[in-house]
Amino acid sequence: MRAFSRFAFAAIVIAIAAPAFAQGTTTAPITVQHPWARATPAGAMTGAVYMTLDNTSASADRLTGGSSDVADKVQIHEMSVVNGVMQMRQLADGLPVPAGGSVVLKPGSYHVMLIGLKKPLTAGETFPLTLTFAKAGNISVTVAVQAIGAMQDDKGGMSGMKGNNKSGGGMGNMEMK
Repeated sequence: MRAFSRFAFAAIVIAIAAPAFAQGTTTAPITVQHPWARATPAGAMTGAVYMTLDNTSASADRLTGGSSDVADKVQIHEMSVVNGVMQMRQLADGLPVPAGGSVVLKPGSYHVMLIGLKKPLTAGETFPLTLTFAKAGNISVTVAVQAIGAMQDDKGGMSGMKGNNKSGGGMGNMEMK
């Protein structure tokens, strides 16, 4: 019985510790914190992934794209409010990640866009995502899917809203560029 208890204890410790080691603990200069996505309704063709990127190196890097089994394409996008109109555009040159700095990807701001979803993203599930950086190369993460209206990850990381809307009112209209 004692051998079984040790085995069970070791299995529990590994199961609990493994996810912690999977996110943000590599020796790569870029770490990815709390990657998450909102659930999508049936028939949705797009989804978005949010996270924080930390660059511990002395040189800037750039998030240029990625890939995932859940979508046909992965692009880097930005949302902003211009003249009261919410606009979304692809960042063709990628998203700069400053040396020794961080970039937060959150609703209403920078995000990883999943285009051509192969099935809806369902709350409580996870999926793999590989991010591509100009210098750091590919970094694979596991994305946790939150509820449809979520504004933060389930770890309590605030996602907030960002934009150039000086009135601070509503989301306005959305325009795709």
